[in-house]
Amino acid sequence: MDYTAHYDSPLGGITLGSDGKALIGLWFDGQKYFTDVLDKEHREEPSLPIFVETFRWLDEYFEGRGPQFTPPIVLRDSDFRQAVWRRLLEIPYGQTVTYGQLAHSLGCKSAQAVGGAVGHNPLTLIVPCHRVVGTGGSLTGYAGGIDKKILLLQMERSLSQDLFIPEKGEAH
Repeated sequence: MDYTAHYDSPLGGITLGSDGKALIGLWFDGQKYFTDVLDKEHREEPSLPIFVETFRWLDEYFEGRGPQFTPPIVLRDSDFRQAVWRRLLEIPYGQTVTYGQLAHSLGCKSAQAVGGAVGHNPLTLIVPCHRVVGTGGSLTGYAGGIDKKILLLQMERSLSQDLFIPEKGEAH
């Protein structure tokens, strides 16, 4: 059985998922692929040690400090997606990489395939998919919404004038 807990962040509600020992999901409420990795039967259990540890991580993160630890996580998906997500864990706080750079580092010729894996990341923030940008620094897609991606990058101070922020309604 899987378990859930809820966290109120400055950017909105966050739902956490666990197998009882490790974190298996962390989503902004309502984001794309929300709770995809959870068992159909799961129950709210906010006092689990993994959730208490993750709440501490989130508190540090939203206070603007790059947490110096990662709660135990389990990645549930294909080997390819897991490889992409493990690589995301290596992107330092406050820095970005492009989909192309990420694909190249994985020995993958398709930035689009890498983008699909990034988009299905079940551990938003912990596995920092918001730090992946398009060619030339364009801010493309984010399952939690482009507005949250912009705020997260600003909070981490990695937004610079060479990143392209699309206007509302503009394709991204």
